[in-house]
Amino acid sequence: MLRIFHQYRPRQVARYVKGFFRGRVYIDGVGAFEFDCGKLLPPSRKDKRALAVMNEVNSEIRAMAIAA
Repeated sequence: MLRIFHQYRPRQVARYVKGFFRGRVYIDGVGAFEFDCGKLLPPSRKDKRALAVMNEVNSEIRAMAIAA
C-alpha cells in the first residue's frame, strides 16, 4: 500500500506508519520511503534531508509508544 503525503507532518506520517506496520509512503519534496515493523527504513537515496526525515518520524513513533 502506498500513501502520498502532500505536506510533511512528522506526527501524521508516524501515525500512519505505526498503524499499518508495513508498506510505503511518499512525501512531496522529500521522496519515497518503505517501512517495516512500524519504523521507517533508510531511503535508497541517501541525502541529508531524507535521513533527517527518517530520524524525525522514527523518534515520533518512539514517543507515541512511550506515551501509550
